Amino acid sequence: MITANVHYAKTNLSKLLVKVAEGEQVIITNRGKPVAELKKPKKSIEKKKKPLFGMFKDEIAIGPDFEWTDKEIEELFYGPIEPKL
Repeated sequence: MITANVHYAKTNLSKLLVKVAEGEQVIITNRGKPVAELKKPKKSIEKKKKPLFGMFKDEIAIGPDFEWTDKEIEELFYGPIEPKL
């Protein structure tokens, strides 16, 4: 187990993280009292990457009263809409 004060931990964080990766435990102290503990996680912290397409599947719901098209927006894309006779 390694004990380091806040100043040492701030200036040597990368060195301490190497020790943690090797399995060491680091206790960070402030004015002689332990305030934090660095240790290797039990499981990997890596996030699973979601696929780009379909990443929001089942996370977004569209209400039944949703209007798919708006007349004004439709006219911006397709020009003036002539009424059907």
